[in-house]
Amino acid sequence: MEAIDFWNAYLTWRTDWNVIPSKTASSKPVHTLNNARMPIDCCCHITEKATGEERSFVLGGNCKTEQVGADRDIWTMPNADFVPVFSQEQFMMIKTFERVGTRVQLYPPTLGEQSDRQIGRCADNFANVRIDLPKQEARVLDSNEMIVSAVLENRHLVARTTYEVERYAVTLEYPVRTINANERDNAYQTDTGPVLIPDLDRDPDDLISGFELAYSAFNTTDWIEFIVRAAAPLTDEISVFHYSESRRLDTTNVMLQL
Repeated sequence: MEAIDFWNAYLTWRTDWNVIPSKTASSKPVHTLNNARMPIDCCCHITEKATGEERSFVLGGNCKTEQVGADRDIWTMPNADFVPVFSQEQFMMIKTFERVGTRVQLYPPTLGEQSDRQIGRCADNFANVRIDLPKQEARVLDSNEMIVSAVLENRHLVARTTYEVERYAVTLEYPVRTINANERDNAYQTDTGPVLIPDLDRDPDDLISGFELAYSAFNTTDWIEFIVRAAAPLTDEISVFHYSESRRLDTTNVMLQL
């Protein structure tokens, strides 16, 4: 069996203002060309069961909003956590500001304001998009003892979580970066993320706009719990995004060692 080598998996998008002016920038660029490379934290495959059509999405690593090449004031204000979701055809930029509902001006201003979820087509915004998902032969760890041993030997671990609803089948593949292991009782528990959680009530072309971010935990093969990023009210007027919504799903979880 093969698994994604997340330690060498990258998402890269190329912005070339001389080819396709960016529609995602919030300030005038210092340079007209930039290649933004990020590690990949999760890959989500969604198959529509009636047609067999599969759509694949990746979650890029977290960073902060910035002005590339600036000689000072690199960090944009108000600053935001920034996480991209991409397929080969579509993208969604997720920004987490200090409070829900914060918006910033796009550049040029004629484009209007940028919300905390910006969705578009790759061909309309980027000169190129690369999704590099190298694979390696992987060993299936089919017992608690094998998982615990791999953890204590500092092996690279990848989890594959699958589940279905009436319309879709979902496969999440992601690196297990944080995990608990107990060799006395041969027990383990993942605590890792973020991963992508799809909204399976949507049509295929609209799946990308429904993704949420979550951390995942499992200690067995047949269920998982997610803690999902959601708007949490602080006052009647102020809400913040926080990993605060717990969801439990019946799944099949497989642990793989690279």
